[in-house]
Amino acid sequence: MPLPSIEQVDFTGKKVLLRVDFNVPLDKASGAISDDTRMVKSLPTIELLLNRGAAVVIISHLGRPEKRDNKSPGDPSLSLKKVAAHLAELLPGRTVNFSAEAVGPVAEEAAGKLKAGDILVLENIRYYDEETAKEEKVRSEFAKKLCKLADIYVDDAFGAAHRAHASIYECAKILPGYAGLLLKKEIDMLEKLVTNPPRPFVAIIGGSKVSSKLAVLENLISKADSILIGGAMAYTFLKSRLIEVGNSMIEKDYLSQAFQIVDKAAYNKKELLLPEDHVVSSEFGEKGKIKTVKRAIPDGFMGMDIGPKTADHYAKVIKKAQTVLWNGPMGVFEMKKFSSGTIAIAKAMAKTKGTTIVGGGDSIFALAQAGLEDKMTHVSTGGGATLEYLEGKKLPGVEALMK
Repeated sequence: MPLPSIEQVDFTGKKVLLRVDFNVPLDKASGAISDDTRMVKSLPTIELLLNRGAAVVIISHLGRPEKRDNKSPGDPSLSLKKVAAHLAELLPGRTVNFSAEAVGPVAEEAAGKLKAGDILVLENIRYYDEETAKEEKVRSEFAKKLCKLADIYVDDAFGAAHRAHASIYECAKILPGYAGLLLKKEIDMLEKLVTNPPRPFVAIIGGSKVSSKLAVLENLISKADSILIGGAMAYTFLKSRLIEVGNSMIEKDYLSQAFQIVDKAAYNKKELLLPEDHVVSSEFGEKGKIKTVKRAIPDGFMGMDIGPKTADHYAKVIKKAQTVLWNGPMGVFEMKKFSSGTIAIAKAMAKTKGTTIVGGGDSIFALAQAGLEDKMTHVSTGGGATLEYLEGKKLPGVEALMK
């Protein structure tokens, strides 16, 4: 069953409650928005709604603020006021208002004054305990207050679609609900990956922990033709095969599962590649003794990046692919001396003629560092949601719209 989409709806004279993911990174020193990618990616949805005669009431969270009470307004550094101001800059000529409350008389009055083509940004929804409450009844009552502000609900927050929160799950059950353009695109892309991807299908999985990627790997074994492993999680895999990894970070509790995944890939006649060389350091940082070693890492050294031989091998596999999924860096790419492996993956994907999909904050940040974002078919806005979808889990935000 396809997602109900905003593309075929007439919004003339309607107020739309739009859930977006404007959880943008903030500069630690100044508090200013350091990357507005998530905002920019929802602009097509906002503009479509406005152009079709809607007034738009925007809901989003920002960071993990301490919950508010009757005496506290919430963490002021995580107020959406700055986000509303930046949205006005992204939409010149549009009226963008801000409400210091997300529910109640202040928000209702502000929403009531909206004209077609206007925007109202509500205060950080996670200032309210009810948004993330475990009790469905509490979330439902809170959602009813939000839904007083509008006639139609639209979800464009793929990055939060894996959360059964009031503004994501309950609101879609109260008002007529539709998927925004970004949410629909994200789901369409991932659905192709898990159902019928053009082959060869190559999955590149990196990052620090095997534990956070186990379910994804289990699911990908039956779907991908090749799985390329990198990042610190590779050392747990190597250790499980009795290959020495020196002082590298490993998850001892997951050695057995890592061993089984390698065996399962072989049983299913899938190619699962582990690093065959490494860039290592005598300490975690760029000031230690740094060298390139073969598959076994000597005592006193820790793996910091895949080595050049591995990067070259992985690049050759990627370039032959018709579909490539990348989630997680190949090493400690934030440090220049250990960024080569991750950059090599990005460059190989940029040269691939097939479909290239990148998910996960670190991978996206690495792409930005390499200046290759525009060379990818799709750069996902949701790390956690992408992983859960690839694990085969149902996303509450999507399920609510389907109902």
